[in-house]
Amino acid sequence: MSDSDGPGREALPVYLDAGLLSPVRAGTPVEAAVGDGAWLQAMLDAEAALVRAQARCGTAPAEAAAVITAAARAENLDVRRLAMAARETANPVVGLVKALSAVVAEQSVTAAEYVHRGSTSQDVFDTGAMLVASRALRLIGADLRAVTGSLTELARAHRETVMAGRTLGLHAVPTTFGLKAAGWRQLVLEASERLQRVADEGLPVSLGGAAGTLAGYLQYAGEDADGHSMVELAAVYAEETGLAVPALPWHALRTPVADLAAALAHTAGALGKIAADVLVLTRTEVGEVTEPTAASRGVSSAMPHKRNPVLATLIRSAAVQVPALASVLMQCLATEDERSAGLWHAEWQPLRECLRLTGGAAHAAVELVRGLSVHPERMRVNTAATGGQLVSERASAVLAPLLGKAAARQVLSDASALAAVAGRPLAEVLAELPQVREVFTREELARLLDPAAYTGAATALVDRALADVGGGDGPYGSRRPSGVRGVPEAARHRAGTASAATTT
Repeated sequence: MSDSDGPGREALPVYLDAGLLSPVRAGTPVEAAVGDGAWLQAMLDAEAALVRAQARCGTAPAEAAAVITAAARAENLDVRRLAMAARETANPVVGLVKALSAVVAEQSVTAAEYVHRGSTSQDVFDTGAMLVASRALRLIGADLRAVTGSLTELARAHRETVMAGRTLGLHAVPTTFGLKAAGWRQLVLEASERLQRVADEGLPVSLGGAAGTLAGYLQYAGEDADGHSMVELAAVYAEETGLAVPALPWHALRTPVADLAAALAHTAGALGKIAADVLVLTRTEVGEVTEPTAASRGVSSAMPHKRNPVLATLIRSAAVQVPALASVLMQCLATEDERSAGLWHAEWQPLRECLRLTGGAAHAAVELVRGLSVHPERMRVNTAATGGQLVSERASAVLAPLLGKAAARQVLSDASALAAVAGRPLAEVLAELPQVREVFTREELARLLDPAAYTGAATALVDRALADVGGGDGPYGSRRPSGVRGVPEAARHRAGTASAATTT
């Protein structure tokens, strides 16, 4: 106990990483799936699967494989002692092999001779890493499917909920919240598909031996074995682990790690897009969405009134970190020789962080989108905040046949500036202009500048995005034509007549 510890309080282990500085993953399923204990068990699983594969290929006794498999349990080894021993060998497998051999020898000295037979540290570590990744991806994938389902419902429910579309931080033109949710969903679907491809095809066993020739495995296999026997061993090893069969030993060919890193970075970024939008829309002055509430969540240490958007904040923190960590893994592609000094070692912690940060973000996103409250009434208020300027693009397009494209744009720019300074609706300012008053009444201008009448193809786009869940036209109503919807018939006729006269 240190001097700073209170009475009766035990000092925390100096090596404990409880997630204090990484709350996005603290307490989540993926945290346990990629922790030291899980990594140790994965390496032991790799050792056990290897000897089982050798037994199936006839190069190790089945009895030895059974004893080694039974002994290959993380609770039989001291993970901290292995970590300290790794400081002397630069990887944890050397100490693991020694410790596992001792445990096996307590049951059978003969079986202990078959631990790590013909193998090398990187074969065991890399296979263990792929097992860890495979188990973590299953958790992440389940969360992404849940997120997709909730976003499907949001897009469906708000297919026609009008809101301000924002570009470069400012109101641009109207859109719908359903289209925004459909966009979030599309990103998550694409991320999920990328991760699934990696999980199905891109996580191979590592079987190369000391320098990628499988010479050690071949030597122990006996005089009758040849190179083709090693191809069979790799296939059987893959079956025993549930991983893929590599085309070649990949000690220095780091595509599996780079592909995994890229898919995780994309996933974190996709979730980060949702979080970034929620953080904007939940601002006090915007107020268009709010996060789900829970006891004590979002409280401030100083300001009693605040309920901070914690889930989006956590997700965004992961989205910023994972691409940077993934870049480290990408740099490790440029490795030297048949096995690297330093680059391979540099992969380990960034890979784990990519997995647990992305997993933590996905887990938080499930709760965020499932409980997200949407406020259509606030969205309507915000679309009216600029007095119709949100629809100036439409007015410019309608006036262009009358005045010419450049002139119409100038009229709308000047009128918008005047409306902003005077605090008046754009329709009123336009109605006072002679060239506009000739073709539009005040009421027609008001309808022309109605944000709800200028959402373009938003509803059709939502329908198309949800078509994979039976969400085409039918369940959500018929598609509405874009462009001239809501323009008064008389005004369209006058504009058409003027356009014909101009072209004549």
